[in-house]
Amino acid sequence: MGPAAIRAAEARDAAAIATIYAYHVAHGTASFDTSPRSEADTASKIAECAERGWPFLVAELDGQVLGYAYATQFRDRPAYRTTCENSIYLDPAHLGQGIGTLLLGALVEAATKAGFRQMIAVIGGAEPASAALHARAGFVETGRMRSVGRKQGRWLDTLYMQKSLGQGDALPPEIEP
Repeated sequence: MGPAAIRAAEARDAAAIATIYAYHVAHGTASFDTSPRSEADTASKIAECAERGWPFLVAELDGQVLGYAYATQFRDRPAYRTTCENSIYLDPAHLGQGIGTLLLGALVEAATKAGFRQMIAVIGGAEPASAALHARAGFVETGRMRSVGRKQGRWLDTLYMQKSLGQGDALPPEIEP
């Protein structure tokens, strides 16, 4: 298998993205959702990100979506406008092949270009593979909320990791990079 290509997500990717997410909702703890997002809701999310200038990327090989990642403003309040939260999910058949590393690197670059200065990873279930992926990309652990979720018959932590983007907080907020 050759290298996956990273590109902006399009509406035509919604079904594949929804299928990947549905798998993780049903079988994992990275998402605290208990019902997966529909294809229509996924298409709306792709459109919202595009409209707001936020990155929503897919990894694709031979026309197949292998995974996706996107960044949205961390919280709705205006003071958070330069801080984003990332989401990254891979097709379970393509785990451990470097696609997550490729996607996350591209997402960090795209989020920086979009004007974000901090990226937060909120890792449901404190998933070890996700924590390791983010640590390899330069994220540091900034907090953990213990037993805040319950799924698959167990209590789950949420791990927070953070990475500065571009100039981060090296420049005052009123000076735009």
